[in-house]
Amino acid sequence: MSLKILDTCVNCDVCEPACPNKAISLGEEYYVIDPALCTECIGHHDEPQCVVVCPVECIEKDPQHAETQEQLELKYQHLMSKENQA
Repeated sequence: MSLKILDTCVNCDVCEPACPNKAISLGEEYYVIDPALCTECIGHHDEPQCVVVCPVECIEKDPQHAETQEQLELKYQHLMSKENQA
């Protein structure tokens, strides 16, 4: 399942550099997570790094982008193969 950043985000800028997939960017009002790039850090870390570093705890699972562990692993593999081709 992809993660999402809630509107309680204070734009502290710590989550964006923590994301190994570059899935986090500054939206119109606060940071947002691209569900096509978010793997919850599977393949990189044991837990989502944005959640670990967020001081206001405003990042949660996005029920609109439900994915199984296997789907997240496949997405990670796809992202890494695209990165290696570049």
